[in-house]
Amino acid sequence: MPEVILSVKDLCLYYATRRGVVKAVDKVSFDLRRGESLAIVGESGCGKTSLARAIIRLLPRNVHTFDGQLLLNGQDIMKLDDEEFRKEVRWRKISIVFQAAQNSLNPVLRVGFQIAEPLMIHNGMPREEALSEAKKYLRMVGVHESFAERYPFELSGGMKQRAVIAMALIMKPYVVILDEPTSALDVITQANIMNLLKSIKSETGISYIFITHDVALSSELADKVAVMYAGEIVELTESEEFYTSPKHPYAQKLMASVPTLRADKKLEFIPGTPPSLINPPPGCRFHPRCPYVMDVCRSEEPPVVEVKPGHYVKCWLYAKGG
Repeated sequence: MPEVILSVKDLCLYYATRRGVVKAVDKVSFDLRRGESLAIVGESGCGKTSLARAIIRLLPRNVHTFDGQLLLNGQDIMKLDDEEFRKEVRWRKISIVFQAAQNSLNPVLRVGFQIAEPLMIHNGMPREEALSEAKKYLRMVGVHESFAERYPFELSGGMKQRAVIAMALIMKPYVVILDEPTSALDVITQANIMNLLKSIKSETGISYIFITHDVALSSELADKVAVMYAGEIVELTESEEFYTSPKHPYAQKLMASVPTLRADKKLEFIPGTPPSLINPPPGCRFHPRCPYVMDVCRSEEPPVVEVKPGHYVKCWLYAKGG
């Protein structure tokens, strides 16, 4: 079995606001192995992007609590100060592809320079050599090297997304976080980008954390799936197990809401609204919307239960034979 490249243990990220403390990421734990893709799925506002920002430490000014353990190749990178993290980890070992490629690119700098910039800053590579490497990575992601001389507004949406992927790969990191990398693209371009990501993974052995609210799209890339709800991971398992037999009531509702081409099924929805992360419900955070709610769900936080080897569920239904 491949070695664990990133181990996240009890990671917390809370924000201070005028209304109170927002518990965006609350005691999240998982392991990511070398060459593995972990899809993190859940509805908007559940903390997926905050989890990504916590891992790569791109934090806003109103952080209230940032705690836990992040082991990268066995090194606890939470113990590094901000400057050490910037020099040793960010982009060199962990990089990120943000949701909107247009917002990730500087409109007044040529695309090739922006891709080459990490090599010049972190590795001290001469400009011409770095630009040559940037062109190589543009070719890798399916963009002609001549586009290195163009500005972002001269590229289509798909090309911009490919350029940002090249930017994330150029330092050869261990882990790339993909935060909704295809959300602003049409269906055909989405498929092309997903095929590109799968090809890069098979060629380089890189590890992905793929964040999305599109359950169907996650099946294209995922080896494992983590389901987030209200700042917590409520289910974690192999992708084949998740897509065929989800266990947590929230995960079951998510899968029941996905239309299928080859099966005639009645689509379901999740009643109610997502809870406040300032004042989350006591006990299980899903209990106000859960069809199987019990008295214990309303008062006590559920334990994490291993229902099968490698399949973890945070739910009272599976505790003590429930």
